Amino acid sequence: MKLRTLTMAFALLLGVNTSAQAISNNSWQNISDIGLYVTLGSAVLTPTLKKDWDGLGQAAWSIGVSSALTIALKNTVNRTRPDGSDRKSFPSGHAATSFASANFLYRRYGWQAGFPAYAVAGLTGVARKLGQKHFWGDVAAGAAFGTISGWIFTDPYNDKVQLIPWADHNGAGVVVAMRW
Repeated sequence: MKLRTLTMAFALLLGVNTSAQAISNNSWQNISDIGLYVTLGSAVLTPTLKKDWDGLGQAAWSIGVSSALTIALKNTVNRTRPDGSDRKSFPSGHAATSFASANFLYRRYGWQAGFPAYAVAGLTGVARKLGQKHFWGDVAAGAAFGTISGWIFTDPYNDKVQLIPWADHNGAGVVVAMRW
């Protein structure tokens, strides 16, 4: 399946019309901004409401390191955006922050918090591309930086059950570890 078809299928699943007449680049940019605010807000509000101060610190580290790396690369690489507005295309800061937030929520609170956050982060990345602010490589790099940062700086809130992904040259999988 082509990438454009996958993008349209993903957008349609989320109830978004991708036709050029129905939605403008500016609308996609608004969608990406809302996605950023939702994931970032969730990563800050969830530990705050749970009074999980260690988790709030881990969210800050996950998002902060990802953001710092993104800013450093934007100022070093100087890649022109698809819309020509500036030379800060690589990597996508929206994707980096959204995926750092989503991975924090997943690692800290489990799939119940992580799955919806990843869906919003994915929509945020797609919207950055469709809004002509980034190329797919910019979005993928931002998503990777955010995901890795969230993984490194986050510990599970309930460490009785953990999902640990693995990969090597023979394959990949997930190990489920449980303590009792």
